[in-house]
Amino acid sequence: MLAAIHSAAVLGIDAYDVTVEADVALGLPTWTLVGLASTAVKESRERVCAALANSGLPLPPRRVTINLSPADTPKSGTAFDLPIALAILTALGHLPADAVARLIAVGELGLDGTLRPVRGILPLARRHARHEAPRVLVVPPANAREARLVPRIAIAAPATLRELVDRLCEGPLLEDVIAADEGVARPPSDAPDLADVVGQESAKRALEIAAAGDHGSTLVGPPGAGKTMLARCVPGILPALDESEALEVLAVRSVAGLLAPGSAPVPLRPFRAPHHTISTAGLVGGGSLPRPGEASLAHLGVLFLDEMLEFSRTTLDALRQPMEDGEVVIARAAGALRFPARFTLVGAMNPCPCGRAGEPTGGCQCTPADVARYRARISGPLSDRIDLHVRVGAVPLRELSSVAPRERSVDVRDRVERARALQRRRYASLGPTICNGRVPGRWLETQTPIASAARTLLTTASERLGLSARAYHRVLRVARTIADLDADPGIGVPHVAEALRYRAQSGGAPLAVERQGIARRVAGGER
Repeated sequence: MLAAIHSAAVLGIDAYDVTVEADVALGLPTWTLVGLASTAVKESRERVCAALANSGLPLPPRRVTINLSPADTPKSGTAFDLPIALAILTALGHLPADAVARLIAVGELGLDGTLRPVRGILPLARRHARHEAPRVLVVPPANAREARLVPRIAIAAPATLRELVDRLCEGPLLEDVIAADEGVARPPSDAPDLADVVGQESAKRALEIAAAGDHGSTLVGPPGAGKTMLARCVPGILPALDESEALEVLAVRSVAGLLAPGSAPVPLRPFRAPHHTISTAGLVGGGSLPRPGEASLAHLGVLFLDEMLEFSRTTLDALRQPMEDGEVVIARAAGALRFPARFTLVGAMNPCPCGRAGEPTGGCQCTPADVARYRARISGPLSDRIDLHVRVGAVPLRELSSVAPRERSVDVRDRVERARALQRRRYASLGPTICNGRVPGRWLETQTPIASAARTLLTTASERLGLSARAYHRVLRVARTIADLDADPGIGVPHVAEALRYRAQSGGAPLAVERQGIARRVAGGER
């Protein structure tokens, strides 16, 4: 007899429908599984047979053929255990066909018949929510809260295979009552706060601009200046995730297996800080069965590269495409997978191998050749894609004991949220582009007011400093963000002048923009 059960599988962070077909016929007892199944899927034979036997549902000696359709798409993981068991029971007549017609089943089976959690439930639930015909999504109990994050879907979470079979034999399966999590996710109380950072006002200003416009930034300074502490404060000044963004972030974590089974997922802005020994695949994703890397795990959050110049140059250059496109494309012979990777990059680096170059106290013993070789570890094309380069000097020890009140992260976040709101309204017609750091440069050139003096300053500085066309437009984007923080509808000379100060030469040091000329223009009130 033939039976079919609806299921689903994950490809990248998206899900697609899979139909599990089972044919149980007379003949020598064999088990054949087809449909481009991986080793983990093929091993379901032992798990399913033991789970059926230990649940009081023995499998008679028959010839069993299982097909996972579409058969030309690779399948991996253990989520097909449950639909395979249900398909076999339906083919044997233990379950009525109409009882399983409205099910979408996923889950791993233990040898005792218990349902164990699997990865990627959230993308499956999002896929299920788009179905026109109402169906009940059957998931392991440990995945129920994760699936419940997607509204307007029916979820059943039986503890064992036997419990599910008994409920199906009684009639149509009904949705289980699963407690919804109340309240809005907030950063932990011990999260780093900008008020804890002594001094570094220019760096705080740069990070505020980076958060407001989704710009990449680097902090260049000696060891102990506070670069890492500043970077860890960035998630606290980013706006809260909206519902669709929260589901995107949690979907990536679900596919990567980072959601703790049974716990309530907390949709906060991610902060990822990989070690500098990470491989290219670990940073951008990859593997024989591609998984998201740190760049995708930082999606809609912060990717912090501490000791940035210690990373492999090849590994760093792999970030160039995600920084432009907001996604990682991993191509394999069987096809290409896309993982989202729209992150705010924050890099920290020393100015030279010893870290003391440019410090007033001196002490640097590095030769010019050593410094040039050290700074060349970051390629020109990657440096060109980073909008803000900030010098972070050592804090005088006498200032560390100061008790003067300092601005808190929550105050900065309020300004960032107001600037982001302006950008959402401005770019409403551009689809997913909602921040200045992602808007096409030509759009800004033609659709936003730019004072003639500001345009002249930008053009002149770009020519004298040898900026590329990409750098030219990135300066314009930063100036637009600065204007948004000032609630200014147009871009003026002060906005362009400040944006130019954050550009960097090929060596990574802040530009010496023609400060005196700029100062005269600003003092004259030129806009």
